[in-house]
Amino acid sequence: MLAAEPLYLLVDTAVVGHLGAVPLGALGIGAALMALLTIVGTFVEYGTTARAARWFGAGREDVAIGEGVQASWLALGIGVAVVAAGEALAGPLTDLLGGGGAVSHAAESWFRIAVLGMPGVLLVLAGNGWMRGVQKTRDPVRIVLAANALSAVASPLLVYPGGLGLEGSAIANVVAQVVGGVLFLRALRRAAGSLRADGAIMRAQLVMGRDLIVRAAAFQVAFLSAAAVAARMGSAQIAAHQIGLQLWEFTALLLDSVAIAAQSLVGAALGGSDADGARRVAWQVARWGGWFGAAFAGLYGAGWWLVPRAFTTSPAVLHQAHLLWPWFVAMLPAAGVVFALDGVLIGAGDVAFLRTLTVIAAVLVFAPLNVAALHWHWGIGGVWAGLTAFILVRLAGMLARARGTRWVVVGV
Repeated sequence: MLAAEPLYLLVDTAVVGHLGAVPLGALGIGAALMALLTIVGTFVEYGTTARAARWFGAGREDVAIGEGVQASWLALGIGVAVVAAGEALAGPLTDLLGGGGAVSHAAESWFRIAVLGMPGVLLVLAGNGWMRGVQKTRDPVRIVLAANALSAVASPLLVYPGGLGLEGSAIANVVAQVVGGVLFLRALRRAAGSLRADGAIMRAQLVMGRDLIVRAAAFQVAFLSAAAVAARMGSAQIAAHQIGLQLWEFTALLLDSVAIAAQSLVGAALGGSDADGARRVAWQVARWGGWFGAAFAGLYGAGWWLVPRAFTTSPAVLHQAHLLWPWFVAMLPAAGVVFALDGVLIGAGDVAFLRTLTVIAAVLVFAPLNVAALHWHWGIGGVWAGLTAFILVRLAGMLARARGTRWVVVGV
């Protein structure tokens, strides 16, 4: 289910990639900015899952659904604020990342439209959060896949026969994101006894959200620096980076789907005072994550020539994509374990540890390697070597944490 949200940009990458290197590079810059703005809503998904699962495990489904009500109010408020901030800062931000010129100009045009969908994006995240917490897993899959299907159909129609080019993909996304948000609100209205806002619960969610936001901000510092470095290497490099990054994010969230059940099951087990059950789930999903990561590595390794051609026909972009491909493939088995344990610790509410580990891996390892790749002319492969190091540092930290008992805290 988590993989459905990045499908918006994965489809866009395939559609826009055939417009040329500049539109594809612009999409990479705009997508990086959208990811930056989305971090403020991270806790409405992951934090809500953890809190709702604890109440669900304690036999209080009504309170668990109430967490979803308050998370949705927060999503709406934050979404409106993000739209205002995004529109005000669109020009300076795209110039900062893109270094000015044609790529930056095109990125600004795309981003000003795309950011209008942020309230819908955050409502979808909140809906995913509370539904996972109460172990309703089928309805959110249907809603998000329906929204993505709408975007997948509308994007090529608006880009090509519609004559809107790059901007057409942004319009398709906004329409789909609004539809997804409305569908989750309808589901919440049917399930909840009351839709009244509760300041006390929202404040408690914000407290947990503080660490999740810092964690997500650390991610974006690293990934924005990677986009900025790739853009300064050339239009072919940023275009190839966009292809690799969207495939990586799509695959990461497919792998993370293993951990979605873990978030709910670990939270419910700890809420029901079953510490041994929580530990069993943790190691089971870690093994599954490793095997699934290895399977994806095999698939992408076999498709090193064919897969990039689904996104571009530019020889220069294809060459750069092939340079980053070995790093992309090699990191996936370790990434599978990382994403699985990430879900376990979020489900346990151990977000302060995740915050610290992510800051170390992203800000002190990944971001400096990005800068080094530009300074010493390592090329796009150097940027992706930094991403691999980011994964390995997190893997070491999470394995050490999971072996201990500090994350196993029972009760609501």
